[in-house]
Amino acid sequence: MKADYFLDISIPEQRLAIIDNGRIICRYSVSTAKNGAGEQRGSECTPRGWHKVRAKIGTGQPLNAVFKGRRPTGEIYDEELGGRYPGRDWILTRILWLGGLEPGKNRYGEVDTCWRYIYIHGTPDESAIGLPASHGCIRMKNVDMLDLFSRVDAGIKVCIHE
Repeated sequence: MKADYFLDISIPEQRLAIIDNGRIICRYSVSTAKNGAGEQRGSECTPRGWHKVRAKIGTGQPLNAVFKGRRPTGEIYDEELGGRYPGRDWILTRILWLGGLEPGKNRYGEVDTCWRYIYIHGTPDESAIGLPASHGCIRMKNVDMLDLFSRVDAGIKVCIHE
């Protein structure tokens, strides 16, 4: 993996970009935490700083596949399923599980991004993309999640900033 190839997530712009050698390769609208930026466990905030994709989850699953505990449930999200579970925090299509790289800021102890289960993932609430609405994760449109997943490898660095 090239050191100058990374994901750049802007919380104020609600945007994720793939950067290669200083150039934007592609850009997606996202939804970060409705509680804003923050690293504390239980805060439901999006953690800032440098991270890496520690795992890619969902290869070969269909669009709108439902995940629980990072495992596919066998369900495919649709309005009827959503109506049966109105309060569920849906994780769909693919997961890029993030791990912090900065000890004391987003790694280890009460600020550990990995153990907060912070992901980049698909969502059924695509109307909220572009607005802060998540519980800490970075949500994407499902077709955008498929595209991003196909473009990156585990280990790619991720910068999340205000």
